[in-house]
Amino acid sequence: MLFNSFKFLIFFPIVTCIYFLIKKDNIKLIWLLICSYFFYMCWNPIFALLMLFSTFVTYIFSLLMEKYKKHKKLFLILSLIINLLILFCFKYLTFIIENINNIFKFFNISGIKTFDILLPVGISFYTFQALSYSFDVYRNDVKVEKNFIKYALFVSFFPQLVAGPIEKSKIFLSQFNLKHKFDYNKVKNGILIMLGGFILKLVIADRAAIAVNQVYNNLSLYTGLSLILATVLFAFQIYCDFYAYSLIAKGSAQVLGYNLSQNFNKPYLSTSIKDFWRRWHISLSTWFKEYLYVPLGGSKVSKLKTIRNILIVFCVSGLWHGAAWTFLIWGLLHGLYQVIGMLIKNIRNKISNILLLEKHPLIHKIFQIIICFILVDFAWIFFRANTLYDAFYVIKNIFDFSEGLKLANFGLSRANLVLLFFSIVCLMIYEIFNHKFDIIKFINKRNIIVRWILYFIIIYIILIFGIYGPGYDASQFIYFQF
Repeated sequence: MLFNSFKFLIFFPIVTCIYFLIKKDNIKLIWLLICSYFFYMCWNPIFALLMLFSTFVTYIFSLLMEKYKKHKKLFLILSLIINLLILFCFKYLTFIIENINNIFKFFNISGIKTFDILLPVGISFYTFQALSYSFDVYRNDVKVEKNFIKYALFVSFFPQLVAGPIEKSKIFLSQFNLKHKFDYNKVKNGILIMLGGFILKLVIADRAAIAVNQVYNNLSLYTGLSLILATVLFAFQIYCDFYAYSLIAKGSAQVLGYNLSQNFNKPYLSTSIKDFWRRWHISLSTWFKEYLYVPLGGSKVSKLKTIRNILIVFCVSGLWHGAAWTFLIWGLLHGLYQVIGMLIKNIRNKISNILLLEKHPLIHKIFQIIICFILVDFAWIFFRANTLYDAFYVIKNIFDFSEGLKLANFGLSRANLVLLFFSIVCLMIYEIFNHKFDIIKFINKRNIIVRWILYFIIIYIILIFGIYGPGYDASQFIYFQF
């Protein structure tokens, strides 16, 4: 069930109404758990058993960690092995076999039989969320949750189940112990947040997707400026698509009385790659920092080991996004960006002093933002390309300006292209100035007539300018495949 589908527009109000009509807190949680599993089963019912198994494994081993403290490490390792083995079999086994077969083919050796394995939706997200709980119990950061219903709901809470944000148990799990009564302001603000997500998804992301798919699925027809524009549009497509999911998840959770963590913070206004990863997919960046980078030693080791740690984290992050060399290279690029940035820090400071950039902080900041965006957008080539060959084709032909810009061949009418560019500009202007202007606070301060006029304007923007796909089929969110 997609957030941007008619099914969800029916499902969510029903879930919410019954939830607030139920008086007993334990029954409310059971209702949410049933709804969460139903939400997930709308994709493939059998995979709900896989999520239940992962939930049960981490739940049991956490109880064992509390009871047999001398063997905590053993139970943590067993929990990690079982969950990561499931993730490996469903997400990476075919990739490994295909690469082994490529090596065998080179030496004229018969290959291993491959399996066509369907990837369960959101398996990386709920697996990492469950494992974070195991780590937190092991480190005594959170008390063991003995109520299986609460823990199962922590893993499967439907607003953020399939694409995050990945919540920390020490922050989110405790919310299931609170009483959640109907709160008009939370419901109102939650719906406004959801509407913002629908605008990003339907007006910008899905419109950009048409142009990006047209170019990246027919690369031989395009060069130069067309490839540059498609790559820039993909940067905004993936941002608006994933940010939209996070906003709809956050808004729907708020309607029910729950708070989800912030997953994005104006990433394309970052002044460095390190800054970018503080702003992009914040919950995943935090997960890798707390549960992989710091345990490896973080930056509190020698420079060589720090470089090793950075590269390991970003290579793993790349593979987390997908079992393909394109994703691995994408992650490696971001790791190399950070390593090179760290190694040439003194050189960059000297250049800044020579050019007197420190005396012009605004110009310096704009320059840093542009450089950071170019680096991030270059890495997006590997993320979006269907194959490594396609990625190298883009890189090879991106500076071939002999044919000019083919806007007529981008799959969008002139009016739709103008609307897309206008929407992206409006988004960036809002992000630049939203620290001075909070649209939700602005709406809430208006009188009731103005408020309802603004509500209808937002809804009409979605209805009139949204892209709904052929036959009004909802477009899947990009991060569902991870």
